[in-house]
Amino acid sequence: MMWQKYAGSRRSMPLGARILFHSVFYAGGFAIVYYLIQKFHSRGLYYKLAVEQLQSHPEAQEALGPPLNIHYLKLIDRENFVDIADAKLKIPVSGSKSEGLLYVHSSRGGPFQRWHLDEVFLELKDGQQIPVFKLRGENGDEVKKE
Repeated sequence: MMWQKYAGSRRSMPLGARILFHSVFYAGGFAIVYYLIQKFHSRGLYYKLAVEQLQSHPEAQEALGPPLNIHYLKLIDRENFVDIADAKLKIPVSGSKSEGLLYVHSSRGGPFQRWHLDEVFLELKDGQQIPVFKLRGENGDEVKKE
């Protein structure tokens, strides 16, 4: 009778079980937030434009191999950065022959304007760099932004 648990008792669940329950709950919540952030970035125009450029670049396709795989961003990497006017990403990509990182630099004039690619290049794991896209001026010269 003394050890009987009441419905309103604060100690209705042992401490170990409560810790386990909360750990699983918070880990699941973290995983969902991480997934949603990944999805947010992959739907961004800066991301889509860069992937389209990679898919339409024959030299990059040849270097990677036929089934092109786009992997999740590493969110803890400091080089992955997006703010109101600039986006700089390192997108992991792989194929049957090689793997590497797709470096993307994109910008826009203001918060409600369209994203434009400034530069996209593929760096393979062996160190080879393949320029995929570079912003050009009206006379064909490279535009240098400062």
